Amino acid sequence: MSPSRRDLLRAAAASPLAAGRAAAAEDPSDPRTAGLIVRMREPRNLETPPDGLLGWRTPADRFYVRSHFAVPKVDPGAYRLAVTGHVEKPLSLSLEELRRLPQVTKPLTLECAGNGRVFLTPAVQGLQWGVGAVGTADWTGVPLGAVLDRAGVKTGATEVILVGADSGTVAGPPPSPGPIHFDRSLPLAKARRDEVLLASGMNDRPLTAAHGAPVRAVVGGWYGMASVKWLTGVIVTDRPHAGFWQTIDYSYFGRADGLPTLRPVTEMLPKAVVARAGVGWWGGDPPVQRFGAAGQAWAGEANVAKVEVSVDGGRTWAAAKLGEQARPFCWRGWSHAWQDPAPRGVVEVLARCTDDRGRTQPDRRDPDRRTYMINHLVPTEVTVR
Repeated sequence: MSPSRRDLLRAAAASPLAAGRAAAAEDPSDPRTAGLIVRMREPRNLETPPDGLLGWRTPADRFYVRSHFAVPKVDPGAYRLAVTGHVEKPLSLSLEELRRLPQVTKPLTLECAGNGRVFLTPAVQGLQWGVGAVGTADWTGVPLGAVLDRAGVKTGATEVILVGADSGTVAGPPPSPGPIHFDRSLPLAKARRDEVLLASGMNDRPLTAAHGAPVRAVVGGWYGMASVKWLTGVIVTDRPHAGFWQTIDYSYFGRADGLPTLRPVTEMLPKAVVARAGVGWWGGDPPVQRFGAAGQAWAGEANVAKVEVSVDGGRTWAAAKLGEQARPFCWRGWSHAWQDPAPRGVVEVLARCTDDRGRTQPDRRDPDRRTYMINHLVPTEVTVR
């Protein structure tokens, strides 16, 4: 019943476990990309391979990298974070001043809004992420809410704009109005929540340049575009922010009175991914060799309630075993092994997540989501003999 190497290689073409590997391989000669899948070399965009999704915490050197422009050169010694706009006391904080504020460490999962784009048909523009533009790390920093309290938010404030040091011109279509910085806004209520940090540390070490050093935002529960890297500006505003990165880009169509209306991409949707599938040692006492699958599931601001797995194209489903780590705004590991009847032949493995709000991954893609928020079911094919 074990798959041969040829069987596994043949399955790879249709499998999320190897999506895009033919188009973008690892580059072991470059220490900045070793162990990661190169989706774009400059600006650097790197994806975690499937085996990197199996642990609870993603090492910094295996955590996916999303860059819209070249990595900016920010001198930590000269760094200042400007807090301006609709505030009583504008601030200009150095890195050391930020670090002297009460620090917290929180595990939070980030997923790129385009994660899974390679599975969209017909093919669309944008980075062709497989399943690995997602990761969980321990982030250390000061809550954004604490900084806002020091600045004194004025009555009537509604949003907080996060501005990065990275900048450039977007070719489009449509093009940007000349060079622009990357920025995103949060509703004031979200900005004040405990899961929103101004982080200078990742996995008990200082941030690296690739992950936004010296300071980045980390917004728990939202897609990664909200977690602005190389953060230099926090602007409190009393009106909605209709910036490039949440209207023209990172937006989707909602429906109001039956009419499509652009809305900014925000909260992550429930999703389970298969990181490993095949015949192997899947536990038991004593351990036995079975066909099984394992991966991760997450649900944005909600909690993962259950993960189900199918090996017959979705006709029947079995409950997966959830890992012990159940933490807010974090992924949760899952696994399942079949005993009787054991699947044979070409096996289509599907995994679907349901959260504690009752939301379940859909069978089909919603085209109103444009090229973002990709959580429809995608099969992983494995040949079992």
